[in-house]
Amino acid sequence: QLQLVESGGGLVQPGGSLRLSCAASGFTLDYYTIGWFRQAPGKEREGVSCISSSGGLTDYADSVKGRFTISKDNAKNTVYLQMNSLKPEDTAVYYCAAGPPALYYSDQRFLREKYDYWGQGTQVTVSS
Repeated sequence: QLQLVESGGGLVQPGGSLRLSCAASGFTLDYYTIGWFRQAPGKEREGVSCISSSGGLTDYADSVKGRFTISKDNAKNTVYLQMNSLKPEDTAVYYCAAGPPALYYSDQRFLREKYDYWGQGTQVTVSS
C-alpha cells in the first residue's frame, strides 16, 4: 500500500521555525518528484516547494524562497521541509505529494493535479 505520512506541524510564534517530515511507505521516493503544498482556509491548495527524484534539484514558490528548505534522505525514505522565519500567512495545512520523476523538469511541477499520491496533511499555525 502506497502511503505518505506528514508530521512536524504545530503552533509556532512569528519568526519561529518548524521542520515538517514526509515519510513514504510502500514505495521508494528515489523514483518520484516530491512536492510540498499548503492550503489555508478558504484558499486554493498551492505549491510551496518541490525536489527532484535524485534530490539534486529544488524549487520554491516566491512566497517562501529564502525561508524554506526542502531536502531528502533516501536512506530514511523521507523528505523534509525546514521552515524558518515563519509568518502568520504561512498558516495552513501542509501536504506532501509524489509525482512522476519527469514532472520536476516540466513547468507543471507546482500543479497539484500532476501529483499521484498525497499525504493526509499536517497543520501549521503561526500566531503570537
